[in-house]
Amino acid sequence: MKEYIMAEGHLDKLISIAIIVVVFAALISITNRIFRRINRRKNSIFYKFLNSVVYVVLLATAIYSVLSQFDMAREISTVILQSGTLIIAVSTFAAQQALGNVISGFMLSASRPLEIGQKVKLLQGGTQICEGIVKDMTFRHVVIQSYDGQSNIIPNSLVDQAVIVNADYVEGTGNFLEFEVAYESDFDLVRSLIRQALESQPEVSRKDVTIAMSRVSQNGVVFKFTVWTHSVDENFRACSELREKIIKAFNEHHVVIPYQTIDINMH
Repeated sequence: MKEYIMAEGHLDKLISIAIIVVVFAALISITNRIFRRINRRKNSIFYKFLNSVVYVVLLATAIYSVLSQFDMAREISTVILQSGTLIIAVSTFAAQQALGNVISGFMLSASRPLEIGQKVKLLQGGTQICEGIVKDMTFRHVVIQSYDGQSNIIPNSLVDQAVIVNADYVEGTGNFLEFEVAYESDFDLVRSLIRQALESQPEVSRKDVTIAMSRVSQNGVVFKFTVWTHSVDENFRACSELREKIIKAFNEHHVVIPYQTIDINMH
């Protein structure tokens, strides 16, 4: 009879553990699915961080709930609670760096000095830590992908202490373009051709920019203007295509782009 009761008790524990595992597995799956849908609509560093925190909390709660089904684990929990002040002090000291990353993660996700997809540069003490595109954020670290494809995994506390140079922090990104033409060129025609190229470029957000003669050189005069787009990627593509369009337009209308040549006479 005693053995039967013990076996029934073990069976009840196994059933309880199975129910806990199934329930928390379902909760984690549901929350991950919800955050994936949110990130499809708005890929935000706040939701990335919140997803990571929720996952860790659910996982830790599930592990604690499973362990609490065993008598030994309950006895250990009782001892920990009885000496709570000392345990908390020791745990806080041991996990100081980890807690610092979590707190810094909350600060970064709330203030949002950087966001998913933005081009950033991290500086500390005048030294560059890394530069690239923000890809992800967890409760512990931020992932920044360098332009060579490598991923920089940086603790949140280090990002929080660094100087963040964010190329996409304000709305719109501007980049200068310069074209040098010969002194004999029709300057009004030069401005008109540049203006037509700007108006035909779909990524350009501001069409009415000033096309200024910025300086004169030993070869000719230099026209300078700003290319404004909504993002860094768009700006890179727009500037590349504008260079090609403007050079083709100059060639079609016989606008000379001066460059130095060397004549070699053999005697």
